[in-house]
Amino acid sequence: MEINSGDTAWVLASSALVLFMTPGLAFFYGGMVRAKNVLGMLMQNFFAMGIVTVLWVLVGYTLAFGRFGDAGWLGNLDFVGLKDLTGAVDANGLPVLAFVAFQMTFAIITPALITGAVADRMRFAAWAGFIALWSILVYAPVAHWVFGGGWLADRGALDFAGGTVVHINAGAAAMALILLLGKRRGWPRDAMPPHSLPFTLLGTGILWFGWFGFNAGSALAANAVAAQAFMNTFVAAAAAMLGWLVVERIKTGHATTLGAASGAVAGLVAITPCAGFVGGLAPVAIGAIAGAVCYLAISLKFRFGYDDSLDVVAVHLVGGIVGSVLLGLFADAAVNEAGADGVFFGGGWGLFGEQVLAVAVVMGFSFVVSGIIGVVLKTGLPGGIRVSEEDEEVGLDLTQHAETGYALERV
Repeated sequence: MEINSGDTAWVLASSALVLFMTPGLAFFYGGMVRAKNVLGMLMQNFFAMGIVTVLWVLVGYTLAFGRFGDAGWLGNLDFVGLKDLTGAVDANGLPVLAFVAFQMTFAIITPALITGAVADRMRFAAWAGFIALWSILVYAPVAHWVFGGGWLADRGALDFAGGTVVHINAGAAAMALILLLGKRRGWPRDAMPPHSLPFTLLGTGILWFGWFGFNAGSALAANAVAAQAFMNTFVAAAAAMLGWLVVERIKTGHATTLGAASGAVAGLVAITPCAGFVGGLAPVAIGAIAGAVCYLAISLKFRFGYDDSLDVVAVHLVGGIVGSVLLGLFADAAVNEAGADGVFFGGGWGLFGEQVLAVAVVMGFSFVVSGIIGVVLKTGLPGGIRVSEEDEEVGLDLTQHAETGYALERV
């Protein structure tokens, strides 16, 4: 098979864009924590690029894509260590290693999303153990079910770029860890404002930029579907920012920069499963709904008393649910022949039902298995998973890494 140079170039460029999202996420989250924890947050995200990459090459890819097209629960071990993939080209003229690299960047950023929920209080050693186990025991199976031709895909569930695999998966895991770790000292009594909103806005810009590779790159070709996904991504983020800010202005009397950043990310999350399956004004509606709903979802942590430090549950879990379910309404087969028609385009309620099933299954599986991993580490890891009260007071930068993000007193 001759290599399609145009499609290959686009997938390779998209892989680089998606990898860039993880440092962007680090800045997005890093700006929102207190100054004493900024390096701890950056390190947790950067560490994902190291550990997940190695695990993906060794076993992650083969577990997720080992029997591509087979309606199973987990891939086989045919490609352990990327065996027999050097020089391989798929039926569309794409080098298999380009696809491996692209999917690897998804495997990296997905557990990195969880870091915002456990900010300020999780031991680095516990995080290292959790992310390694989670990547193999949770991410790889879910990726196989949806991206690797597994049973959810075989039933007809759609997920263009990761509404279930990435965002619901990470959001449910985040909730499990939140409940295991407990609240930060002083929350919600003490104010814990972001220490650097410029960092957060910078991170948002990098995420938005990289998300074009995330969504449009998932077409795996430089074609009309990629162009539609690119445009949908752009529009949904903008609409969600506006939707978030309108509700925030009504509720609080202010439109904040943190709200603008969070709203844009909520829209990017919600359009991810839909990006290559909807068209027209659908991304405006999906984005606006996601922005408003995700803003309102933040209040749930105060109502139910769980300390989601940087609102991962409200933005990623809720945003992923919104996008995945709305796809059952807005999907248009005219946009992508590999998709289906949703309720609004004469497709009936079948796709909607499959989307709800996929959401429920992934959320339940990730929450339960993530919780089990967390309990094992909490009971079996010397020191447990949470830093001591003294270390939490001092901050993760010094206690976990013997460094400080800001040494202004030395200047």
